[in-house]
Amino acid sequence: MSRTPRGGRSMNGNRIGFIGLGNMGGRMTRRLTGAGIDVAGFDTDREAAARWGATDAGSIAAVVGETDVVLMSLPDSKVVERVVLGAGGVLAGCRDGQVVVDLSTASASSTRRIAAALAERGVAYVDAGISGGAAAAEKGTLTLMVGGDPAVIDRLDWVFAPIAQKVVVMGGSGAGHTTKLLNNFLNAVSLAATAEVMVAGRKAGLDLHRLLEVLNASSGVNFATLNRFPKIVDGDYLEGGLTGKLMTKDVVLYTDLLHELGVASLNASGPMASFGLATALGYGDVISNRVVDAIGDVSGGVRLHGNRHEN
Repeated sequence: MSRTPRGGRSMNGNRIGFIGLGNMGGRMTRRLTGAGIDVAGFDTDREAAARWGATDAGSIAAVVGETDVVLMSLPDSKVVERVVLGAGGVLAGCRDGQVVVDLSTASASSTRRIAAALAERGVAYVDAGISGGAAAAEKGTLTLMVGGDPAVIDRLDWVFAPIAQKVVVMGGSGAGHTTKLLNNFLNAVSLAATAEVMVAGRKAGLDLHRLLEVLNASSGVNFATLNRFPKIVDGDYLEGGLTGKLMTKDVVLYTDLLHELGVASLNASGPMASFGLATALGYGDVISNRVVDAIGDVSGGVRLHGNRHEN
């Protein structure tokens, strides 16, 4: 089931809490506050709340105590588990009737364990993978792939409306995060493979704009050829999005999922090698698009823009 979320405030004036105000969480927070919704935020960067327009709650416990719907956007399942299950975390301070929405990229099995723990306290846990990157978060046009109780998800329209253009309910607990891992793996494959192709095109002396024109009208077309490399070939790496290290983490989560499902993972070695190389060469903490520079470095010092290349 998919739909465009309806706008508007909560009928009873519920307040949102947001834990994790980084590149994605911060942008989603700014969309919410821009829609006139009060947000109590918390991040380890104590200046983040003010930067994104939220009220600094001061602690995870305060976020949970002051709000009815708690959103989280965190790096991985280990951090999610610490925030929810750890001392002073969400589980310790939650109350019957609250809803917790995890917008992180996380392990589906971990998600189901957390959902069960919160359910014992009368708290609904919704896993909502997000797609679209920083640009879509900035514009409020994210796609959400959601798992959990459909009745609870339906009541979250007022929360999702400022941040998402499309909401797809994928099934029960963990289904949203499962879908997110499958999507992110394809994203990793297409980005790494396209980076390799573009470096080869540069070394072959092709006009890269014309190469992209052909690819985007042919069977090799993908998100990277359409949305990333038309900027990268002119020196704009679209900084601010998913880092190389986080991309590697997502691929590892994907392989863990396939192991749990008993599905052969035959195509993970390519992106693992590509983004592992990027991290080893110092690109791990910048946008994952820089994988093209890592491949270029070991291919003779190639850059898609400027004069640094070999023919």
